[in-house]
Amino acid sequence: MIDFHNHILPNIDDGAKTLEISLRMLKCAHKQGITDVVNTVHFQHPKVEGLDISYESIKKATIHLQKELYNIDIPITLHIGAEVFYQPNLLKIKDNPLLNYRHGKYILIEFQPHFIPDNHKQVLFNLKMSGTTPIIAHPERYRLVQNNFDIINEWLNFGCIIQVSAGSILGKMGKEIERTALKIIKNNSCQILGSDAHNDKNRNFLLKEAYDLTEKIMGEVAAQKLVLDNPRSVLEGVKIVLDTKLNNNNNL
Repeated sequence: MIDFHNHILPNIDDGAKTLEISLRMLKCAHKQGITDVVNTVHFQHPKVEGLDISYESIKKATIHLQKELYNIDIPITLHIGAEVFYQPNLLKIKDNPLLNYRHGKYILIEFQPHFIPDNHKQVLFNLKMSGTTPIIAHPERYRLVQNNFDIINEWLNFGCIIQVSAGSILGKMGKEIERTALKIIKNNSCQILGSDAHNDKNRNFLLKEAYDLTEKIMGEVAAQKLVLDNPRSVLEGVKIVLDTKLNNNNNL
């Protein structure tokens, strides 16, 4: 499996605070059958204001952590990525190799939990028209989505990709988030499942457990796309073909 969304690099953002914590988390990931981990460091978020969140600094930290993994025989390959906090400047910054997996085809975007600006639809549409597909991070946590599920279908109609967090569908983030996450899964509206792992305590890798639940809902073939085929497509810059036969049953 490929874990697409996490904060595994030590002492960079609000993720793992030490190398020891990173390694314990990655040992846990290995036990779950995860072979590739895409670190998605926070970018232009208030949490990292004033910090060096550049491609070169993240690359250096990733190489160092990869060497530590080799030293303890953990066969996980690390990849460089970012979770970009929404601002209207996305078109201006989309060519940053830290943000776009070095090929420019995708960018992972997060919003504030309680507010999504009205201008975001035009910005996402323009981004898609420029050749970069927006991936919406953990939409189940956004109040707008919880109150109006139609926004998920609007994003999909724009050609956006939806990424749901493992902890959300397992009920680790609260009942309303769990309800919304499961609704996204049941409506076949999710393309990527990621852990959003931050530490080795209450927010560790839970991808295997979440995959097992997703498989029961969607079936093996569909579930594997969320943790293998689609994340690999993002890393390789390959187009993800959306399933247009959405359930659209808002009563789930």
